[in-house]
Amino acid sequence: MSIWGILAIVYAAAVVVIAVVKPEKIWNMKKIELFKKVLGDRGTEIFFYVWALIFLVLGVWLIAR
Repeated sequence: MSIWGILAIVYAAAVVVIAVVKPEKIWNMKKIELFKKVLGDRGTEIFFYVWALIFLVLGVWLIAR
């Protein structure tokens, strides 16, 4: 299960990078545009951070198990 934990942590890091850097191609995808429309720009960033935190906790839990 540790490989899944490592992948979850890497995914969490990628989500944080996307939220901080906001690459044009990714940040202008239809799904994220919908999030920005519903939650606003700041709300979408917070959603990304919470999503990353969930996967970070999941990854640590899977590694520690």
